[in-house]
Amino acid sequence: MTKNCIFEESWWLDAVAPNTWDAVEIDKDGKVVARLPYVVKNKMGLTLLTMPKLTPLLGPWLQESTAKYNKQLAQEKDLYGALIEKLPPYDYLVLNFHYSMTSWLPFYWHGFKQTTRYSYVLENIQDLDLVWAGFQENIRREIRKAQKKVIVRKDLDVNKFLDINLLTFQRQGKNLPYSRELVQNLDAACDRHQARQMFFAEDPQGRIHAAIYIVWDRNSAYYLMGGGDPELRNSGATSLLMWEAIKFAATVTKKFDFEGSIVEPIERFFRAFGGRQIPYFQVSKTSQRMQLLLSGREMVRAIVRK
Repeated sequence: MTKNCIFEESWWLDAVAPNTWDAVEIDKDGKVVARLPYVVKNKMGLTLLTMPKLTPLLGPWLQESTAKYNKQLAQEKDLYGALIEKLPPYDYLVLNFHYSMTSWLPFYWHGFKQTTRYSYVLENIQDLDLVWAGFQENIRREIRKAQKKVIVRKDLDVNKFLDINLLTFQRQGKNLPYSRELVQNLDAACDRHQARQMFFAEDPQGRIHAAIYIVWDRNSAYYLMGGGDPELRNSGATSLLMWEAIKFAATVTKKFDFEGSIVEPIERFFRAFGGRQIPYFQVSKTSQRMQLLLSGREMVRAIVRK
């Protein structure tokens, strides 16, 4: 059965989507046995049920079952179907489900579409020698190089992290994809729940080479954000911080999830840490009204191109 992850917690959703998130729930004998949260957005008269910012996964949660496997599948089918039926009217829905959800069949039967995405997960971080041995040699070499150039700090604040985080987007000619206030609110919530840690790589001149931000729950730590100074990219600092984050995560949880990426160089970097490639589902559905609007737009584009 799908289990809770930090991104489904009410306090997390309150921080990243204040007053805009909701959830449908199924009760049995006075207890919640299934839940599906989502964010409501209204654009141009259309209602969208989507993911919050800084929330890579958000899907159904089901109470664990002790039934036999085939009975569990039947329970899942019924509960997922009941959640789907309780969703409010919408024109478009898109959600990324946690990889512990291994079947999206009930959603397929209700007219949803699915795109497979991938993450990389270190599934046993208690044996750090084994984790280290699983790194590609270039990663180990980068870590050793960085250890000679920088120290790792964990005592700087979220505003300093955002300064470094911004540099990465500026190098790509982009703005931060989230507001500083949003990250500050989320950081405060994570700090209250003892569920986050930041890591900074600083050289003897006081320059910050890179910074990363992880969060965790009882099952896994998750790489959430990161950044680096473009002028100091060759120091190996990011690889070192990832290693330090993994070692830290081993003291508070069981796994480390790099969260994957569809950007090829980022995917290649995460893959080099030896995690197992794990698929997860992005499910979506479009209302008939929105399909008509989209087809009309495509028709206009086709006419213009002629």
